[in-house]
Amino acid sequence: MNLSSELRYGQSHDPFYTEYNRRKGHFSMAADHMHGHHELYYLFGGERFYFIKDRAYLVQAGDLVIVPGDEVHKTSDTGVPHHERVVLYYDERYFAMFDETEAELLRSPFRGTRRLLRLDAPERLRVEQLLYGMLREIQDRPPGSGLPIRHAAAELLLFAARRTLGAASESAEEASSPTAAKMTEVARHIAAHFRERLTLDELSGRFYLSPSYLSRTFKRCTGFGIAEYVGITRIKEAQRLLRETDLRITEVSEDSGFDNFSHFEKVFKTLARMTPRDYRAQFRRKR
Repeated sequence: MNLSSELRYGQSHDPFYTEYNRRKGHFSMAADHMHGHHELYYLFGGERFYFIKDRAYLVQAGDLVIVPGDEVHKTSDTGVPHHERVVLYYDERYFAMFDETEAELLRSPFRGTRRLLRLDAPERLRVEQLLYGMLREIQDRPPGSGLPIRHAAAELLLFAARRTLGAASESAEEASSPTAAKMTEVARHIAAHFRERLTLDELSGRFYLSPSYLSRTFKRCTGFGIAEYVGITRIKEAQRLLRETDLRITEVSEDSGFDNFSHFEKVFKTLARMTPRDYRAQFRRKR
């Protein structure tokens, strides 16, 4: 049975939903991805750069990617056209259906440090049988289709949990290309020094790269422009301060590395889809 090129189950406000795409040609995510759902991303075919937090991964067919909720991430084109992928999204409400021990086990991939699992042939066969079975249920919607779909969602989480138990944080499985590794160095420098003045010229000098090469290659490997990633890193810190402290919003702006308050408000609203004041208010209501 042939699958449609796009399939979806559930909505973004649900505890669990999933999206499948088979894309022709070249494609990079247009929108910045920063949301509360955890993700499992499986690449059936093709090749992608996947940038998570401060590291670029070269993802190949048969790789399973683990993305914790609220961690900045984005996929981008490696130059190889065509890819097929599925993304399963879980928010914290999803785990409420399990007992405490089961929930902790199923959450564990998102609390660990491994972000990429390179599956061997038997593992890949098992995962693809599971996922294609789920996708057939989503496409055909026979009576009771929700049961095998939800079962597959839990089964993939369990596979990821068992696969990551006892695994080291870094391994040969996560090896990236030399270019991606260099861009990871740049991203980690930005993440460590976001309160300082960071410009393309300063970064290119520090890493002995021409500004044009750094700008072009960072964008290709991470999906973000340099200034865009600096802004995102600062906004993530601002969100933490708004949630966890009683600092005035102007102080949050300064402590996050912004030297212009109006620019801070503009960038915050673009990324968080709300004002800093509204963002803080929603956490105050939950107390």
